[in-house]
Amino acid sequence: MTDREANRFSARAARYAKVGANVGGAAARFAAQQLTGGRTSARDATNAAALAKALGGLKGPLMKVAQLMATIPDLLPPEYADELSKLQSDAPPMGAAFVKRRMQAELGPDWQKRFKSFDLKPAAAASLGQVHRAVAPDGAPLACKLQYPDMKSAVEADLKQLDILFAIHRRFEPVIDTTEAAKEIGARVREELDYAREAKHAALYRFMLAGAPLVRTPGVRADLSTERLLTMDWLDGEKLLSFKSAPIEVRNRIGAAMFTAWWLPFSRFGVIHGDPHLGNYSVFEQGEGINLLDYGCIRIFPPKFVGGVVDLYRGLQTDDEARIVHAYETWGFKGLKKDVIDTLNIWARFIYGPLLEDRIRSVADGVEPGKYGRREAFTVHQALKTKGPVTVPREFVFLDRAAVGLGAVFLHLGAELNYHRMFEEALGNFQLERLAADQAAALAKAGLA
Repeated sequence: MTDREANRFSARAARYAKVGANVGGAAARFAAQQLTGGRTSARDATNAAALAKALGGLKGPLMKVAQLMATIPDLLPPEYADELSKLQSDAPPMGAAFVKRRMQAELGPDWQKRFKSFDLKPAAAASLGQVHRAVAPDGAPLACKLQYPDMKSAVEADLKQLDILFAIHRRFEPVIDTTEAAKEIGARVREELDYAREAKHAALYRFMLAGAPLVRTPGVRADLSTERLLTMDWLDGEKLLSFKSAPIEVRNRIGAAMFTAWWLPFSRFGVIHGDPHLGNYSVFEQGEGINLLDYGCIRIFPPKFVGGVVDLYRGLQTDDEARIVHAYETWGFKGLKKDVIDTLNIWARFIYGPLLEDRIRSVADGVEPGKYGRREAFTVHQALKTKGPVTVPREFVFLDRAAVGLGAVFLHLGAELNYHRMFEEALGNFQLERLAADQAAALAKAGLA
């Protein structure tokens, strides 16, 4: 074993030990409280804060997954969700010498000659990698997303330990069976390590949003990209939160752009961006629209799943119980009784609420951004306690995450829009067969077929 291999092995072993201690300790405390009947909001809050502090210190993929878990209503006790949602994807950046070695590993010893300039200081550092500004030989500005070393091992270590938390949750909070959710989270986080796939996702979105002037997507430089390096056009923009006090027409335009970027690809092609994190987009030209910057967490749905989403929407519009039940069955719910359906409809009416009312409105009046959906999730949880466990299909994880995450963005903006008319426009003359054909064509165009 070389010195470098030994160092990597030691780092990986140390990470397993540290992650195991932090997560295992939190799980043990949670289990002990359940067994002794000692759970209280105050004690949960103390343990949640300690866990968030430990995960924040680790950085890396575990923190990313923890943030993801916090956005899925009822997946974690509310005290834990509140604390984990505060974590920031802000990993310590790689130094200049290390960046040079990483770039050489990806593009070869003459890598610097392939750029007119390359800034060794990162423009942004996140959980799985960091972004560097560069300039192409033709003068075009570039964004180079470089993955941290040994991320595959780190992800597997973190996901293994997260299984402990899911197992504890299933044992003591059996209202929602999280088995499928755990599988979905693992699959999507592993996909985020494959930058070659992310390049195809970027091409897919460039195709799907070609006719949407409010949303800009970057082109990919295939000759400067690998499985762990993704080079795209640099898109200038400002942070969304800097527009919180902008005139209402500007905030509404940004909100409309966000709606288009997420729901038009879903309703026309069955594809959704599963990570509406504030760092994944920026605002261009003083609020004329948004730049969609990151394509690691993309979910491609079977066409029939999208059909179920439309069926539930139409069923709720007309109180058509048969169509509502058909939608749930399409998604994979089995043996649903009327009282369970009524309970699921509480959450469905919350998610679809802004879409069902043909009027200009805020997305949720009087709700704090960090607590969007919590009250409804608690109501569903309490109602299901007497009705037995419900296994939620894995596809729901990122659909719910997108809906709740975007709702929080609209709350931050204070946007007042007619969400119903925007959704109807996105649906168009919805036909399942046409969506299937359009999806197949789009995936083939992006090299994802």
